[in-house]
Amino acid sequence: MQKITPFLWFNGNVEEAVNFYTSIFRNTAIGMMQRIDPNGKVFTATFSLEGQQLMALDGGPKYEFTPAISLFVNCDTEDYTNALWERLSEGGKVLMPFMKYPFSQKFGWVQDKFGLSWQLNLTGTAPKISPCLMFANEQKGRAEEAINFYSSLFNPSETILIARYEAGEGGVTGTIKHAAFSLAGQEFKTMDSHMENPFKFTPAFSFFINCEGQAEVDDLWGRFSEGGGESRCGWVWDKFGVSWQVIPSDLMRLLYSKDREASQRAMQAMLKMDKIIIADLEKAYNGE
Repeated sequence: MQKITPFLWFNGNVEEAVNFYTSIFRNTAIGMMQRIDPNGKVFTATFSLEGQQLMALDGGPKYEFTPAISLFVNCDTEDYTNALWERLSEGGKVLMPFMKYPFSQKFGWVQDKFGLSWQLNLTGTAPKISPCLMFANEQKGRAEEAINFYSSLFNPSETILIARYEAGEGGVTGTIKHAAFSLAGQEFKTMDSHMENPFKFTPAFSFFINCEGQAEVDDLWGRFSEGGGESRCGWVWDKFGVSWQVIPSDLMRLLYSKDREASQRAMQAMLKMDKIIIADLEKAYNGE
C-alpha cells in the first residue's frame, strides 16, 4: 500500500464518483468497493487515475470539498486536456477559464459536479496527477513552512521546485508562487494565494498515512496534532488545518478479516478511539 494516499469524502455517491472519474481518464483501475450490505451503497473504495492512488468514503454531508485542496493534472496532448475539461466541467463550476496563459499552453481550474477541484495543465509530458495545497486567508504565506514541516516527518522527502513571487507579480514578494515536493513517494504541489476567498482546508480532502506499528502512529499523531487538533478514528488536523488519517496497517488486517464477528468487535473498538491503539484493537478482535 502507498504510504500517503489522498482520501476523498463523498456524500452518498462514492460509486457514481469513482465510476465517473475512471471513465474519463485513460490509465485507471478500480480496486476495492466495500458495501455495508450487499445491495447497499458503496461505503469505501480504492481506485487509481494515471497512476495516482486514491481512496474514497461515503461520509455523509458533514464535510464538503473546497478548492483549498485540488488535484493538479499534467496532460500530454491537447485533445486529452480538452476531453477532461469538457467532462469535469459538466455540472461544475469554472474557477479559472480554460485557455492559454503565460505559464501554460492551456490551463483551467474547475470544481466538478461532486465538488472536487481539478487543475488541468497541458504540458506535453506524460500524464500525472498530484494533490495541490493552496495556502490562503489566515494561512497565506505559510506554504514554505508547510513544506519544511511535512518533509521533517517523512523519509524520503524532496523539494522538487520552488518558484517565488517577485516584485510586481501580484503576490507577496518571496512567498511561494508554485512549488512541488514529495513525501514518501507521494508528490504534492502547493502555492500561496494573496487573494481573499472563502476557501479553507476541510476533512473532505485528507491524507491517509499507512503506519508501521504503534511507535510510528504515536510519533505522527503527536507531531500533527501539535498546534492542530484530534478527532475520532485516527483523524487529526495539523497547525495549517490540513487533515490526516494516522492509521496502522494492522487496522486493515483486523477490519477485513474473514472472521466477521471479530472484525465487528475491532470496528466498534476503533469507533471509540481518537488515536488508534493497536493493542486495544487486538483485544477487542480476540473478544478479551
